[in-house]
Amino acid sequence: MIVLNVTYKCLPGKNKALVERIRAEGIDVACRADEGNIKYDYYLPTDGSEELLLIEKWQDARTLQAHGAQPHLKRLMAFKPEYATETIVERFEV
Repeated sequence: MIVLNVTYKCLPGKNKALVERIRAEGIDVACRADEGNIKYDYYLPTDGSEELLLIEKWQDARTLQAHGAQPHLKRLMAFKPEYATETIVERFEV
């Protein structure tokens, strides 16, 4: 299994707006439906910081790679710069 912790460093006041846009466009639902997805959930910080955390779990490298080519992920990448200045990805294989 592959686990990704994806931290979006958002513009001031934009972390909630980013997760709302992701939900409004159905990107979270589409990602959860991708083959090999085990978990795909967003978390807002309780300390008021301008981050957004995404935790993803994938069956294996093949399904993660296929996810990266999906149109819904490409849509997210297109509008993400309106909300986030940096994306940090931590990858763990378990």
